[in-house]
Amino acid sequence: MFPFEHIISIDKEKKLPVYRQIAISIINAIQNGNLNTGMPLPSTRELAKILGVHRKTVTAAYEELNAQDWISIIPRKQVRVSEHIPNLKPQKWNAQDSSVSYENNFNLPLHTSKKDPSQQELIAAPEILIDDGHPDIRLSPIDELLKIYRGYTSKNFTIKNAVVGISQGTLKLREELSRYLSMTRGLNISADNVLITHGAQMSIYLSAQLLLQEGDTIILGKPGYPIANSAFEKTKASVVEIPVDENGLDINALENICKRNKVAALYIIPHHHYPTTVTLSVERRMKVLELSNRYSFAVIEDDYDYDYHYSSSPYLPLASGAHKGNIIYIGSFSKIIGSSIRIGFMVAPKNFIQEALTLRKVIDIGGDGYMQNALAELIRNGDLGRHLKKTKKCYHQRRDYLNTLLHHHLRPYASFSLPDGGLSVWIQLKHPYNINTLKTSSQLQIKRICEKENAFRFGFASMNEKELEEAILLLKKILTTE
Repeated sequence: MFPFEHIISIDKEKKLPVYRQIAISIINAIQNGNLNTGMPLPSTRELAKILGVHRKTVTAAYEELNAQDWISIIPRKQVRVSEHIPNLKPQKWNAQDSSVSYENNFNLPLHTSKKDPSQQELIAAPEILIDDGHPDIRLSPIDELLKIYRGYTSKNFTIKNAVVGISQGTLKLREELSRYLSMTRGLNISADNVLITHGAQMSIYLSAQLLLQEGDTIILGKPGYPIANSAFEKTKASVVEIPVDENGLDINALENICKRNKVAALYIIPHHHYPTTVTLSVERRMKVLELSNRYSFAVIEDDYDYDYHYSSSPYLPLASGAHKGNIIYIGSFSKIIGSSIRIGFMVAPKNFIQEALTLRKVIDIGGDGYMQNALAELIRNGDLGRHLKKTKKCYHQRRDYLNTLLHHHLRPYASFSLPDGGLSVWIQLKHPYNINTLKTSSQLQIKRICEKENAFRFGFASMNEKELEEAILLLKKILTTE
């Protein structure tokens, strides 16, 4: 008799029901050619005895196999492998076990990506998490946003509106956003100049794909934003890094490269450069625009936290200055409302937006129209502006309190400069303290560590004063213990 006990695998510890395990094992045996077309199978009573299970379990397995046309059941006579199954060349029993298929590696050709060791995914939540500059969700206008959202999902007019033009972003949000950016950033744009994305990174990726190809040159700041860098590297363009000092990107170094080579694009974060938080000086801003016009290269301006500037009004973006339409302006609402709200935007000339839209459709046909329209209403009714006014004051106080804690507890071990704005502080450890020491505690996780700079970003906005003090005292304890 055919050794069914060897081809049917049962593990009662698995969450998968036993009858399903039996059915899957028989399907695998048919697919492997071990059970051929028309081959008789044991009765439910016989197979139950062989496998040591209840007869009803085998009956359930057979009924499922029959419903899927893997077997044919002739009542009170016989069970056979379906006549519709082609005969296959037999393989060794258990040569392939589908229950462990995805425990194998993918061994066919594969494009791999360089991993950023400084950005660690959370496996378990530590007692203290120092992020790299997130807003405090406890202060977020998320309740107001969701209230509007729920209202929009209950009205016929707003339901129809939520699916119109969703690929570029709903017209309602693009119109409100163009007005908002005009008032706050001095951008002279219309809704046609705006593409709504799932965050700044999608905008960066789309820009990279449209602007760069193998052999082109793009200039980045060093140290820089690794996730953006990876998007540029994927194009196989030549990525050239130039230093960032206390006044931002080294513009003299940029000009020297432009004199020697054709530059396709510059990626720059003028407001609170990532990760060092420095702001590009006015003189250098003017020089960037002049070089861009003279040498005809595109500027990808990442303005991820424009809204938070404490010592004065924020500098206007490069995109608000005189240029030839070659500045791609990128922003996001994740630093205002919360990192889980994945709504970003790209501002560019209309033809660039249309090409970005065409490319975006290859990977993503659009976002949540209800959420976009709810955000548009939050902007229109002034709730977003009132939220920013409140949180700006709160984050300013938290920055200053962190400054006091750093001076009091960490001055012997670290150096830092208080940023004019943003949601984080760049802290460099002094010799002989090593940044990897801060990875040793199970109580602490730091999202952005830079081993080359022996430094890390301390996101202060998401912590209240008690949490800031706990984090600083733990850092001090780790550094003094090692």
